Amino acid sequence: MTKIDDVARLAGVSTATVSRALRGLPTVSAATRRRVLAAAEQLDYAVSPSASRLAGGRTGTVAVVVPRITRWFFSTVVEAVEEYLHHSGYDLLLYNLGGREQIRQRVLRTANLHKRVDAMMLVATPLRPADLTALASLDLPGVTISSGSRVPNWPCVRIDDVAAARMATRHLLDLGHRRIAHISGDPDDELAFTTHLDRRRGYQAELRAAGLRPDPSLDVESSFTIDGGNRAAAELLARGVPPTAIVAACDEMAMGAMTALRDAGLRVPQDVSVVGIDDHDLAGVLGLSTIAQPAAEQGRLAARMLLDPLGARNLSPIIGQRTADGDTPVILPTRLVVRESTAPPRAH
Repeated sequence: MTKIDDVARLAGVSTATVSRALRGLPTVSAATRRRVLAAAEQLDYAVSPSASRLAGGRTGTVAVVVPRITRWFFSTVVEAVEEYLHHSGYDLLLYNLGGREQIRQRVLRTANLHKRVDAMMLVATPLRPADLTALASLDLPGVTISSGSRVPNWPCVRIDDVAAARMATRHLLDLGHRRIAHISGDPDDELAFTTHLDRRRGYQAELRAAGLRPDPSLDVESSFTIDGGNRAAAELLARGVPPTAIVAACDEMAMGAMTALRDAGLRVPQDVSVVGIDDHDLAGVLGLSTIAQPAAEQGRLAARMLLDPLGARNLSPIIGQRTADGDTPVILPTRLVVRESTAPPRAH
């Protein structure tokens, strides 16, 4: 295999001059650069991207931190980010917290990222004051996705979770439902995940706007999973008169709720309507009405916003999106997708 030393010998220059010439640095004369390029072409020498980046003081790697990679939203975002980074010549270093606070502190509050990555991306990762101090000490560019925590001088990409829940609740109100339940949140979440809090606020705000008082007996907390939705719906049914409709804080919880209702002998939507938030890949198959959020688009836009300051070559531009500074988050739109899981309440 041809090495840089071979090119240097053929061109009659030092290896350092070959490196500067191939990197296009202005300290090399035009004649010398032509000689080096001709030698490299004759020997079919290709510059190692990783070596070139390291020579310039970069790693060519971006750290991406997610709470749980097995969840639909996080895996969809990471896949989109990885694709964008790949086309831009960067690698992805994934940190999956797995819902454990100890791992979150190890990643965010230690210097193990120093000189390993060029930038960071935090996906729905809540931050405490000590985390912000640690991130500032790393002195890395970064971006957050779907996070209630703001990092100074880092842009943020997200949806309006309050508005999404209001839209879901309004859909049921427009159908004529008044006894509307809500399932969301995990009170024992070690990472203090915050999205469900915004979605609960949206649900309650829309009920109040319709002149209804939120009923605590119709609000059940559980985990953001299919099993969590199943357990939450079962608890709702055990409390007495079932609701005529359920707003689930995510599609996976909505899917679990639909299973629990079916197991209890109730029909969806004839007896109980169900609406979720996300537009999960399986939502269409299951006929689930939902509020669609652009998960992949959030990942691609965040990657673009992160790499632009690094001077990365943009090979897959996002058309029609705008970047933002570190103070104003980019809010991507959501939309109602009506399927078979919602209908007017049955007359009693």
